[in-house]
Amino acid sequence: MSNKPFSEYAERNSGPILEVLRNEFSNCKTILEVGSGTGQHAVRFASELPNLCWQPSDLDDNHNGISAWVSDSGLSNLLPPISFDVLTADVDVAFVDGVYSANTAHIMSVDAVAKMFCLVGKALSPLGVFCLYGPFRQGGEFNTASNAAFDESLRAVNAEMGIRDIESLDDLGSEHGLSRERLYAMPANNQIAVWRKTSK
Repeated sequence: MSNKPFSEYAERNSGPILEVLRNEFSNCKTILEVGSGTGQHAVRFASELPNLCWQPSDLDDNHNGISAWVSDSGLSNLLPPISFDVLTADVDVAFVDGVYSANTAHIMSVDAVAKMFCLVGKALSPLGVFCLYGPFRQGGEFNTASNAAFDESLRAVNAEMGIRDIESLDDLGSEHGLSRERLYAMPANNQIAVWRKTSK
């Protein structure tokens, strides 16, 4: 299928992310991706991690592009995208043992981020894993001047957007049975935060 959407950024960061997911999802079988974007990550990760059944999701507007990538891949462990708006979505309890999301928390509203953590806590089976990729603040501080400038540019577009404090995300996780285990440094001043479902 031609005219698939393409993100150079997603192409560049997929390799480093893959190595983290290879470790963190080593005991998982079913993965929900929240906000699949172009669909490139879904194809790359499902291809490289054939033990996983990968479920892409996004707003309906992005489904044609994701479906094009899924269709062209021919992968049996990669499912068609499902409609998923964190503000209105609901999920079955414990229907996946892993959740992955990239570059979503800083473009969502605070309420949407809170709802995402609620949905993740509900969707994950006990001891399930949530991997969230993107820029974060720690202790209220940005890790680079470029991320501070990025945050300012986001808030100029929409005051509801912005780089989130990892401590605030940890608090949201705790509310929904998730405990952070690791924080990986990634290229381009990003990180991957990993929470585990510790309660039923």
